[in-house]
Amino acid sequence: MAPIARNRGVGATALSTRHFLLLYAAMLVAAAGNTALQSVMPALGREIGIADFWVAIAYTWSAILWVVMARFWAEQSDSHGRKPLILLGVSGFVLSTSLCGVVLLAGLKGVISGAVTFGLFAIFRAIYGALGCATPSATQAYLASRTRRSGRVAALSALASSFGLGTIVGPALAPLFVLPVVGLAGPLFAFAAIGLAVLLAILLWLPNDAPGTRAGRGAAMSYPSLATPPTGASVVASTAARRRGRLKWSDPRIRVWIVAGIVAGHAQAAILTCLGFFVIDRLGLTPHGSEGPIAIVMMAGAAATLGAQWGMIPRLDLQPRALILWGTLIAAIGLVGTMLASDLYGITVAFAVSSIGFGFTRPGFTAGASLAVPMAEQGAVAGVITWANGISFVAAPAIGISLYELEPNLPFAVCAGLLVLLFGWARVRLTP
Repeated sequence: MAPIARNRGVGATALSTRHFLLLYAAMLVAAAGNTALQSVMPALGREIGIADFWVAIAYTWSAILWVVMARFWAEQSDSHGRKPLILLGVSGFVLSTSLCGVVLLAGLKGVISGAVTFGLFAIFRAIYGALGCATPSATQAYLASRTRRSGRVAALSALASSFGLGTIVGPALAPLFVLPVVGLAGPLFAFAAIGLAVLLAILLWLPNDAPGTRAGRGAAMSYPSLATPPTGASVVASTAARRRGRLKWSDPRIRVWIVAGIVAGHAQAAILTCLGFFVIDRLGLTPHGSEGPIAIVMMAGAAATLGAQWGMIPRLDLQPRALILWGTLIAAIGLVGTMLASDLYGITVAFAVSSIGFGFTRPGFTAGASLAVPMAEQGAVAGVITWANGISFVAAPAIGISLYELEPNLPFAVCAGLLVLLFGWARVRLTP
């Protein structure tokens, strides 16, 4: 099989196309499986009879563990080997998704109570949060160790695109797996089976590597979600020189950019937590059957985000400050439109508009922080950016769903107002 070195789109690397696709599949299945779950969780909670708040908390627990553990696993590949950590991450996804599927199916069938269902769900999702985050860093390190420096950025960027693709594939496929016997738990079993197939393929066909072999490391990536598409930070962290000491978010050079990213990230994470419930309530849907409309809205948002980052930004050539300013305004307009929409078409279009705005703000603060420090600190600032992307999932989901339970329009209004305030602050504090 021809090596990927001959493929200009991937970069100069010693990996065969088959081996690269195995790494790509490992990343893709984790992102797709996670966002597929996002599209069915609101319906699952309503079907079992659990308050929306506890559904959000049970789901976001794994995100918190991902933020805590991601950097740890990113530092382990040199001492433990890359293939074992890839297998560990994919195994964590398969095990977690399978157990969650069993528990949710038992809850849907009335075998166990709703409280027990989501208590066990939170525990089993913790497996994914704690172990699944090993996959991105290990696959990046594996690829980097077999890639010439001249082609490493292109190869890692191609690999990282799997997370963005997964945010579209997951919601698109989820409704297809809502089958008669397993119902809304079907997507979990389906993606666990796909993950198991990927795990076996990696085990059988991906060449092993020994700890300490040729230099190449991976970086922590943010929790796979519509709110955290790839922005290049992990690629920078994988290719930049190591830096002694850890750069802090409060460093005066990057503080304003990180604050802007965290504020916008909290607004987006809060809205994503409420989105599925909003679609069900605004359209008057029953839980069973709502997964299709929710998936349509989520796919539109993911496609709009990726379209903004992969198409609009390169063509418009906007600078970081302009990306933040335009992004906050567009996102705020989209959130107001979503709040006012009364049908599926209106919700889909308005949410896509807000996603374009958020698709501007994340590359904006990423590029702004990166440009604020010298080349020697690019790896360190990429780590701070990844942390900022992930920290939004710690508190924002609980805040968002709490506002939603008070009044369904409230999280959209509050987040839109927050983005307008961010626009005014950024206009003064961010230098052109």
